Amino acid sequence: MSGRALRSVDILMITYNSADYVSLSLPRLLDSCDEHARVWLWHNGDDEATLEAVRPFAADPRVHRFHHSRDNVRLRTPTNWLWDASDADFVSKVDDDCLVAPDWLERLRRPYADFTGFGALGSWRFPDEDFVPELAERKIQAFPGGHRVLRNHWVQGSGYLLPRALVTAQGLLAEGQSFTQYCLALARRGAVSGWSFPFVREDHMDDPRSPHTLFRSDADFLRRRPLSAQALGVTRLADWEAQMRDSARTAQTASLDLRDYSPWRARRRALTRRVRRALGARARW
Repeated sequence: MSGRALRSVDILMITYNSADYVSLSLPRLLDSCDEHARVWLWHNGDDEATLEAVRPFAADPRVHRFHHSRDNVRLRTPTNWLWDASDADFVSKVDDDCLVAPDWLERLRRPYADFTGFGALGSWRFPDEDFVPELAERKIQAFPGGHRVLRNHWVQGSGYLLPRALVTAQGLLAEGQSFTQYCLALARRGAVSGWSFPFVREDHMDDPRSPHTLFRSDADFLRRRPLSAQALGVTRLADWEAQMRDSARTAQTASLDLRDYSPWRARRRALTRRVRRALGARARW
């Protein structure tokens, strides 16, 4: 990366069967954009209500491109669509169930001006009750310019900034590769990722504790289960909330030793989680 200030950002939003959320999240994202940011919209599927929520913004000057896929192609194809064509300093994605902070872009840009080793810096999506200082403080590190980061080798795939130069070096998302796995690959190249601290907030509306959540009952949850809940086999709202709490704890306790993410250790952790679920215990890293 050059010594110039890195400011331009291309931000992907993927929409799918989420009209109620999109009517909140997309205007919020657009309002957060300054003259250096532009939004790329990708809509999956043919849900008419969601399309009606998205269409009025397709011609918005802050929207750089709009693409409608009749099929639900999930995340990898839209992500690579932006990563492959972008010429911005940073790439990003904001999920259609997330509300960004009004100043998220400016606050996340600042650390990169003083330290070129950062990888993905993310917004924090968990409520105050999930932050445990005695767990997190060992991972909160200081960097040039007075910036502090709760280090982790991955961040969630919403509300982050990632230097496009790292994508150019690392390549696009591979078939079957998650954003977490991509971040781990960047960490093995030496990139420093995590959450800027004090946190840049993001309201994750699929968290049952969000004031904007549509999950008020198990029936609501089953009707609108997120992809991650489907992948984990979560069917009850209380278990989904427990998963949110566990995710926050993992962010604050996950190892910074990359040897802990070797394939054989990953298999051992997966086996441990399966055994715990069989015994009725909640899985943790």
